[in-house]
Formats: sequence, C-alpha cells, structure tokens
Amino acid sequence: MRRDQLEHAIRTACQIIGRPEVIVVGSQSILGTFDEARLPVDATMSLEVDILPIADDNAETARLADLIEGVAGEFSPFEDLHGFSIDGVDMTTSALPDGWRSRLVKVQNANTAAPSGEPQFTGWCLDKEDLCVAKLCAFREKDQNFVAALLVAVLVDPAVIAERLPGVPDSYEPAAERALEWISSWL
Repeated sequence: MRRDQLEHAIRTACQIIGRPEVIVVGSQSILGTFDEARLPVDATMSLEVDILPIADDNAETARLADLIEGVAGEFSPFEDLHGFSIDGVDMTTSALPDGWRSRLVKVQNANTAAPSGEPQFTGWCLDKEDLCVAKLCAFREKDQNFVAALLVAVLVDPAVIAERLPGVPDSYEPAAERALEWISSWL
C-alpha cells in the first residue's frame, strides 16, 4: 500500500460516516510516519486499512465501523475499483498502551480534502511503537514479521516497545507478557 492510498481511505471513511476525523489503527498506520519508499516490503503488504471511527462510546463506534465495512470493506465495489479495502473496527480490535491517543500522528493534506476542497478530513495514525505494541499483542506470524521488518530497518525502537507493552489493558496482559519475551531478543 502507498501513502496516497492511505489518504484516499481516510477521506472515504470520513465521507461514509459523516465525520471529520478517524483513527487508523492497523499496519497501514505506519504510512502516517513513513513514506512507503522508506519502508520494508513487509510493512506495506496489507491491502486493507483498519479505521477506528471516533465516537462517544464503543456502541456508536461499532455502528460507524459497520457503515465503513459495508461500503468499502473486503469484496466491495470500492475494493474492486481501488485495489484495497477499508475495514471498520471498534475499540476492542487493538491492544493499545496507555497514552496512545496523545501520540497519534496527524495525516491531513490536499489528498484528504473534501471534493469541494474544504473542509479537510483528518486521519490520526498510531505512533510507530504503539502500532508495534498492538501487532505484538495480536502475535500472529504476519504481525511478528511486520514488527521484525521495522526493527531490522531500524525504524522503531525495541526499548520503547518493551516499555509500552505493560501499559495495555489488563485483558491483554498474557499477550503483553508473550510480546515482551519476543521483543527482549531485540534489546
């Protein structure tokens, strides 16, 4: 996936749900920090953008996520036309560490503008180490490969990842402990 595709996904998701901002929580949020030319192939392989709508509660977030999924999700006409899909997700999708909202990376430019040119839509992408925390808590092989590729390319700091892992919600504690064991080999 490319940065311009991420920007298109942000604009489209905001238009679908009628909101000016969304949060990108999946692997493609790395494109908020780095251009695809700087990233290893394993970091841009996914052809889906995980979008977390911003709402007052998780029930409304889930409702908005379903709207996104219905219009632009996997096997949709949107995916057929653009070659990638937009997955709507809710707050239960990712294990995010304490303080993650204060570290979001803003994506807003001409590519995220409304068709009229105003107002611009905003995508808030996970900080690169917070993204790695979420990926390592999921701990699928593709997630480990994603984080390993960023570590090999020296684009993320293993010490910061290890420091943030204990800050995930208590329900993810076993996953965080397993992830800490994995990341310790990189320290």
